[in-house]
Amino acid sequence: MEEQNKRDKQAILQLYNQVLPALAEHIHRSVTPVISLFDNFNLERLLDTWTKDPASDSSVEVSIENGNIQQLGLRLRLEGFMKPGVEAFDLTKDLLFKLEHDSYTVGPDKNISWLEKGYLQRWENNEYEMVASRWSEELIDLLTERLEKLT
Repeated sequence: MEEQNKRDKQAILQLYNQVLPALAEHIHRSVTPVISLFDNFNLERLLDTWTKDPASDSSVEVSIENGNIQQLGLRLRLEGFMKPGVEAFDLTKDLLFKLEHDSYTVGPDKNISWLEKGYLQRWENNEYEMVASRWSEELIDLLTERLEKLT
């Protein structure tokens, strides 16, 4: 493998500035019907600067600049579900990129992985669609569970 296929500042910036916005577009398209059920929504990029790599020097600050970010992703916040006869509520759902040294995984949390990629691998359209579709299905399941508890 090439030496550059490692987690570093450039790899993290590429994920944060190119992959996450493109994935957010796919997710937004797939959850548009759900968004209309709420008063407000926000889909934002996340960057975890708290989690330290256990194998690295603990005195080094976690940052993109240092190339040692462990996790980044997307968070959808849906606020004010509005349906007559149901108390208003909010939903939050994350999509997590867990960054290892030579590759990263994408899934709904740190323990579940839907996709693993090397840092130099380009995302194909069908990969964006697969992740957006699975994530949207989980969001609909979460909303359904919430509604069943309230009714």
